[in-house]
Amino acid sequence: MITRVENLSNDQLNKIREMVGEAFVSNELFHNWGSEDERREDVMKYMSLYVDYVYQAGELYANEDMTGFIGLEDSCNKPVWPQIKMLFKMLTKIKYSRVKSLLSFVNQISKSNENYTKKRHLDTLMVCVDKNHQGKGIASELIRFAKEMSDKEAIPLLFDTDMKSYAEMYQHFGCNLYNTVTADNGVTRYCLVYRGISA
Repeated sequence: MITRVENLSNDQLNKIREMVGEAFVSNELFHNWGSEDERREDVMKYMSLYVDYVYQAGELYANEDMTGFIGLEDSCNKPVWPQIKMLFKMLTKIKYSRVKSLLSFVNQISKSNENYTKKRHLDTLMVCVDKNHQGKGIASELIRFAKEMSDKEAIPLLFDTDMKSYAEMYQHFGCNLYNTVTADNGVTRYCLVYRGISA
């Protein structure tokens, strides 16, 4: 059963930050930050801030034993203050050159979803499964939960990834790849959508 994550202690939140950070160190999004060893510290910092944003926005969901997490954001209810806090902390905790390159990439791919972002939709902010629990159907459970939320609200569910293997996984789970955009740093953004019967 997937439920919203609430009322965490700082120790619990630290464990989630660590797990998510480790999962994203190898993500193509950060490839121009150097090798995995060179970028590890800043990726861990960035993903820690990102987890805080998703959690503070009330958009973090997890399975019962907290080994799988998904962030889901309704486009009609995007929280502004947590985003501002995250950006400010990024600028104070991560090398400016890396923040600049990341924002440049985001700017280049910002219109990749415009077919769907003009209307209400669900954004998948992240999907993460603890490395020691992968291959046990947790990702499937998380994505099924997201699809059920999409069906309930009758709105499209969007998935963005910079990893081809993840794009293939989302397609396996019933999503359609509808766009790809390659930025000047060589990273390709794969844009996928799940549209239920009524979406």
